[in-house]
Amino acid sequence: MRRQHEAGEIDLRFLDEVGFTLQPVVPYAWQAPGSTIELPANGGERLSVIGLLSYDNRFESYLFDGYVNSDLVIASIDAFVATIEMPTVIVLDNGSMHTAKAVQQKMPEWEDKGLRLKFLPKYAPELNIIEILWKHIKYYWLPFDAYDSYKKLKRSVSHLLKQVGSKYQISFA
Repeated sequence: MRRQHEAGEIDLRFLDEVGFTLQPVVPYAWQAPGSTIELPANGGERLSVIGLLSYDNRFESYLFDGYVNSDLVIASIDAFVATIEMPTVIVLDNGSMHTAKAVQQKMPEWEDKGLRLKFLPKYAPELNIIEILWKHIKYYWLPFDAYDSYKKLKRSVSHLLKQVGSKYQISFA
């Protein structure tokens, strides 16, 4: 499929979701000698993102408060399918929200509009290239001060997502 994508025959996208909370994933941070960086323990609110990424860093994202479910996956794919201009394949893992009956029921409608879903082998989410993007966002690109409040986290993630493909890019060479 990658060859078909590179030849311009199809648009190949990789779909997955990621969640953000006020618990940073950064295992350590640099600080001035004698100073301490502290974050209060926070729980509760969760920001979720459903993203679609291509090998050439074209990226679409959909933000939601709370956890992702099959209804949100369907809504995101419906919004994306309205923008496609050529035969398109979305690659996704076998998460329950991706394989739900409601998603399966929508597949014929999406196929009629030029969109096909392709599922990765079970227990192989590392084959989904968007996982690399999520890692870069969480470990490298999201500023530490984004975790100061949920409002700031949401603003920072939203701002960063808008720059994927321009300022922020992944090399798949």
